Formats: sequence, C-alpha cells, structure tokens
Amino acid sequence: MRPIDLAREHGLSAQAIRNYDDAGVLPPTERSETGYRRYTPLHAQALRTFLALRLGHGHQQAVEIMRATNRGDTESAYRLIDAAHVALLTERDTRAKSASTLGNLSTTTPTTVNGGPLTVGELARRLGVHPATLRTWEAEGILRPERNPVTGYREYGPDCVRDAEITRQLRRGGYLLRKVAQFIESLHAAGGADALSDFLDSWQGRLTTRSRNLLAGAAQLDAYLTLLDQA
Repeated sequence: MRPIDLAREHGLSAQAIRNYDDAGVLPPTERSETGYRRYTPLHAQALRTFLALRLGHGHQQAVEIMRATNRGDTESAYRLIDAAHVALLTERDTRAKSASTLGNLSTTTPTTVNGGPLTVGELARRLGVHPATLRTWEAEGILRPERNPVTGYREYGPDCVRDAEITRQLRRGGYLLRKVAQFIESLHAAGGADALSDFLDSWQGRLTTRSRNLLAGAAQLDAYLTLLDQA
C-alpha cells in the first residue's frame, strides 16, 4: 500500500502519513528497492487507531499511546489510557457537585450578607481564597463590586457574592477564567436558571462525547493489538 492510498482512505495528505510514521505512530515500515515506504493492513489499522485515540485523548497523548504500543510497552499504554479515564471520572464528579451547588446558587435568593456589603478581605475569607484572586476575577470582568463613595474601597453586595461563589465552584471544575466570565455574563442576561441549565447541559454533553470517543479509541486499539499478536 502506497502512502497516497493510505492517506486517501482517511482524508489525509501523504506527507501527514510520513510524519506519523516518523513520529512512531505507525509500526516500522519496509522500503521498496526504490526507497518507497510499504504500508500494510497493519499500518492502516495503526492509523485508524491513532485517529480514534486522538479524539478522546488529544494529539500528544495519542502519540504516546501508539509509541508505547509499537515498542511493545503495553503497560505504559494502558497506564496512559487509565489516567484519561480517571481524569474523566474526576470531571464527571465535579460536574455533578457543581450542578448541585450552582443549582442552589442560581435559583434561590441571592446570598444573604449580614451587616451590609462585604469587603474584599471578608469575601476572600468567606470563599477561602486570597484577596488577590478576587481582584483577578474583577479584572476578567467576572466580579463588579461597587466602590464606597467615601473610602473608595470595594464593596461586595449579595449579587456579587453569589457570582463569586459560582466562580469558585467553576474554577474548582477546571474552567478557564474567560469561560467563567462568559457564563456569569450569560447568567445575568438570562436571569439565572436558564443560563445555568444550558451550561450544565453543555458540560454533560462534552463528557458524554469524550466517553464515547474513549470507548471508540479503545475498540480500535484492541483491534490493533490483535493484529500485532497475530503478526
């Protein structure tokens, strides 16, 4: 099988196939008398496996799995796969906890702040974060505290405290600040519950898609390992 034939089968360029070959994604290839690489059904399955793994694991991790497999180090390949499933389970648990916490925060009366607005130090202690963290969230447009007209100090009212609590939960879930800012903005625009529902549904959808991609990659890898055993 020529590189161009293998490439066409997967909608890739012949150069991409050669790059994957050089990167160790494919098993060793034989050369023709004229120096051309010869690809077999084993190489075709290796490529199918890599492309499937890449959807669930990302490019670099998929490369590492294939390299380990091709050098016969299946233990390392399995560890990489197991780590991805552990990370996915952790995110799934985080999403469930966030759904419970954020659901309460967004659909109930804004957080009670006894004795008036909180200072930056008081809110930081309430959340268990550093005051500088709150200033960073403000710089990203996530928090919009009022300023005391006399002292000029920041004051965090009930709505701002709620946004800070939501932000803390999302950051624990691994969300980038820009994504958090987008969510808080959507939450304000939608009035609360609708934005939260869309956000959690989208998160669940991403988790489901990744789970299916990991399963598909594992199936292709199993087929590849079977061919390697036969070879």
